[in-house]
Amino acid sequence: MLKILRYILFPVVPIYYLVTWLRNKLYDLGIKKSVSFDMPLICVGNLSVGGTGKTPMIEYLVNLLKDDHKLATLSRGYKRKTKDFQLANETSKVETLGDEPFQFYNKFKDDILVAVDADRRNGIENLRALENAPNIVLLDDAFQHRKVKAGFNILLTTYNKPYFKDFVLPTGDLREPRSGVKRADVIVVTKCPRILSESDKKTIVNHINPESYQHLFFSSIGYSEIVISDDKTLKLEKLNHFTLVTGIANAAPLVKFLRSKNLDFEHLNFKDHHNFTHGDIEELNKKDLILTTEKDYMRLKQYNSLKAKLFYLPIKVVIDENQKLNKLIQDFVTRS
Repeated sequence: MLKILRYILFPVVPIYYLVTWLRNKLYDLGIKKSVSFDMPLICVGNLSVGGTGKTPMIEYLVNLLKDDHKLATLSRGYKRKTKDFQLANETSKVETLGDEPFQFYNKFKDDILVAVDADRRNGIENLRALENAPNIVLLDDAFQHRKVKAGFNILLTTYNKPYFKDFVLPTGDLREPRSGVKRADVIVVTKCPRILSESDKKTIVNHINPESYQHLFFSSIGYSEIVISDDKTLKLEKLNHFTLVTGIANAAPLVKFLRSKNLDFEHLNFKDHHNFTHGDIEELNKKDLILTTEKDYMRLKQYNSLKAKLFYLPIKVVIDENQKLNKLIQDFVTRS
């Protein structure tokens, strides 16, 4: 049904294209103003709607920088029930931060600040006003938020659906025209097969045709061999029949990985950022063992009836030539 609707809406594509192109052009010409800050701002984003791996990329940057810098993440806080600026603390919940910032806070709360604000400019100003203000801010999903000019832009695009094979909304998934890629300092092709041939890489490089100032990298998802709950861990291979619950943009890579392990499971697949209903929880209460993503775990662990049987599978981003990327980021921070 959705595919049919997208075809029906094809006449809207030129209008959407023109509006988003014109908006970006006004920023490029300085007619609409972007604000710069005298501190390193690193933006992680994409051209498409969701599912490119921004969360593990932010966590990669946190792990790279947190030991040497006072670090903050700033997200929109998608689907949170609060408004304006929020700084994560021990009373924060998924509802106050959104699932991904809540995940950052649970994982890194002793090392970084985690904040949300739909207005990134306001969010940065609030962070800078703190007594323990950060000296680096990671802007999560802010590539189209041009009111703020980040000093370093990392653009993600997936291997299976790269931006150069996509169209703008509503027929495609692009938030803006493909030309927006020129604002990126680094382009990362995400969710690649773990073994990617040089010829495949060359084909993608030729399609992207990066500018002289741009650097192109390839990354894949690294899945853990253990699953985790609040109070214990289990070896993935030891799991008997379980229910996989996902509320992410594209669960196919995870399902493929678990199938490759010859594990016995059923899959309940929900939309990205799904808010689990009372009926959903009643259905999950009937299951013996539940495996989910870390993002979904943040929403589900609040239900006491699920705690004893709820686990998540950690993932990380694995980047080819990671030392080269690390140096680019660290050099930018030093210059700034």
